[in-house]
Amino acid sequence: MGTVTPFPIRWRKLPQLLSRTIPLMTPNNPLDATDELTKASTAETLGSAAVAAPVVLADDEPGGAMTFFEHLTELRKRLINSLISLAIGACIGVSLAKYLITVITNPIIKALTAAKQNPHLFYTHPAGYLNLYLTLGVYLGIVIAAPYVLYQIWLFVAPALYKHERSAISGFVASTFFLFLGGIAFGYYVALPYMLRFLVSFQGNVGPIEPMITTNDYFDLVLMVLLGFGIVFELPILVFFLSLFGIVTPKFLWSNIRYAILVISIVAAVITPSPDATTMLIFMAPMVGLYVVSIGVSAVVVNKRNKRLAVERGTA
Repeated sequence: MGTVTPFPIRWRKLPQLLSRTIPLMTPNNPLDATDELTKASTAETLGSAAVAAPVVLADDEPGGAMTFFEHLTELRKRLINSLISLAIGACIGVSLAKYLITVITNPIIKALTAAKQNPHLFYTHPAGYLNLYLTLGVYLGIVIAAPYVLYQIWLFVAPALYKHERSAISGFVASTFFLFLGGIAFGYYVALPYMLRFLVSFQGNVGPIEPMITTNDYFDLVLMVLLGFGIVFELPILVFFLSLFGIVTPKFLWSNIRYAILVISIVAAVITPSPDATTMLIFMAPMVGLYVVSIGVSAVVVNKRNKRLAVERGTA
């Protein structure tokens, strides 16, 4: 059998330990010296372990680890909650659909009245109004449930993120939602009324032709305009990600602004439902403004990234 060391002492540190004041081992107190050596060695071991242990900052603490089946369980829970919220939102939307129909038809009614035409919409199928009622109710239900659905997505993603990533993504989700609502508001209050006045009054009072606008055609036009402006208003978010990955820079965006305006003009000419230049300019104005805002967003992202890289190089 090998020699058994009575104390876990590192022999290289033995002179330092012996230099300390150690009480003599006496018959009345035989274990004082042993306890002192053991405590000193233990303190040294714990000190070295504390030095070797990595330091985790509070801002960089990751979320709890989950197994694959726990992820599936969490995903199922979030999907079920989202579907329930969509169903509840659809029920609320259907109950409020009659008010939504009134709100959406206000622009065309005003345009027809101003043009001295019959201020009514028509449907050509027996179930046309019922289909419109249910469809608008479902759309309204999706809008009502959208914040809760986004919250469920956030609850599923957030545990895997660091603290600074969670704050960044929460700001991104909020910005995306409000920019989309801003695009819808601009389309409803600015673009749609002017467009309808021009389209309805285009023929004037000449000729026997009168407009008989169906509900399906009108609501398809409204959906295209509002959804189009909602997507267009997401341009700063797109530029944010492109700048974050280093694909575009504010200098590149500013130096190519003339080409951007040309592309915006072509897009506005394609998506504008009327052929007049004024309506196309109404479509172009928010796009150009958002492009200028996107240059500012890109500048902020690039400056923060450059500062972070400079700090990392300085600490390397």
